[in-house]
Amino acid sequence: MAAVLSVTGAVLATDEFPATAAGYRDLLKWARKSGVVRRAGVEGTGSYGASLSRYLLAQGVDVVDVNRVDRADRRRRGKSDPLDAQNAARAVLSGRARARAKAGDGPVQIARMYKLTKASAVKARTQAINQLKAVLITADPALREELTGLGNAELFRTCADFADLSSHAEAGEESVLQATRITLGLLAGRIGQLSEQIRELDARLARLVDSHAPQLLDVVGIGPDTAVTLLITVGDNPERLDSEASFAALCGVSPVKRSSGRRQFRRLNRSGDRQATAALHRIAFTRLRVDPRTQDYYERRIKEGKTRREIVRCLKRYAAREVFHLVKQLQLGPRS
Repeated sequence: MAAVLSVTGAVLATDEFPATAAGYRDLLKWARKSGVVRRAGVEGTGSYGASLSRYLLAQGVDVVDVNRVDRADRRRRGKSDPLDAQNAARAVLSGRARARAKAGDGPVQIARMYKLTKASAVKARTQAINQLKAVLITADPALREELTGLGNAELFRTCADFADLSSHAEAGEESVLQATRITLGLLAGRIGQLSEQIRELDARLARLVDSHAPQLLDVVGIGPDTAVTLLITVGDNPERLDSEASFAALCGVSPVKRSSGRRQFRRLNRSGDRQATAALHRIAFTRLRVDPRTQDYYERRIKEGKTRREIVRCLKRYAAREVFHLVKQLQLGPRS
C-alpha cells in the first residue's frame, strides 16, 4: 500500500501494488504521475521492505526507514493500510523519521547472509552437542565407560564411527545399545558437518573483511567476526551516517542523561543494535586485557572516582568513534 503526499502534506493519491519486481516498477511510475519523487518512507527496510528499498534507492529515491507508528494518531483515526501508508509519508515529511535505509547492494549484504547462516549453524551444532551428551547420560554403563574421559573432539570422532553400524541393522533385530550407538554416530556426524560449514563461513567472512575493510582489522580488539558485526550495522552505504554521535546511538553506546537534583550522571543507552553493542563490549574488554593505553586509562579514571561500569561505557563510546571514522572512509557497495 502506497500513498503520495505533496510538500504541504496533502494526500494526492493512494493505491495498492503487488510486492514483486513489476509491482515496484508500477508503484514508482504511478507515484511520478503526481510529480517528482524525492523521498520515500518504507516500513521495515531491513525485512519485508528490503526489496522495495533497494529498488527505490537504485532509482535515485532517498529512502527513509519508518519503524514506529504514531500511536496517538492511530488511536484518534483508527488503523488501516491506507492510513499507515499516509502516516509513513507524513513521518518523512515532518522529519520525525530520519534514519536513511541501508542500501543492501554490496559486500555487507553478502556478509549479512553468511553471518545469518553461521549463527543458525552454531545454534544447531550446540543443540546437537547437548543432545549427544544427554544420550550418553542414559546410555549403557559399558558404553559410558568406553567414552568417559574423552575430550570433545575425540568423543565426536569416536561416536562418528558408530554410525557405520546402521548398515548392518535389520528391522526388528536392533537392541537398545545398538540404537544408542547409531544415535550417537548420527549426532556426531551432524556435529562434524555443521563444524565444517562454520569453518567455511568463517573463511568467507574473513576474506570479505580483508578485501573491503582491512583497516578495521588493524584496530586493537577487532577481529573478523567483530568487524563483520559492525559493518552490518553500518550497511553498504556508510555515507548515510551523519556523525559519530549518530553511529554511537545506532550501536546503543551513546550516553543518556539520568540526573535528579544535585546528582548528575549518565547511563548506557539501552536501545540501538544489540549485536553492535555486544561487539563494542568485546572490543572494550579485549583492550582492558591486552592494551597498555587502555589499562593506563582505566587506572586513571578509577583514581578519579569512576566506577568500572562507567569506564567501560566510556571505552565503548571511544571504540564507536574510532570505528566510525574508519568506516566513513569506505565505499562498500556498488553505486549507480
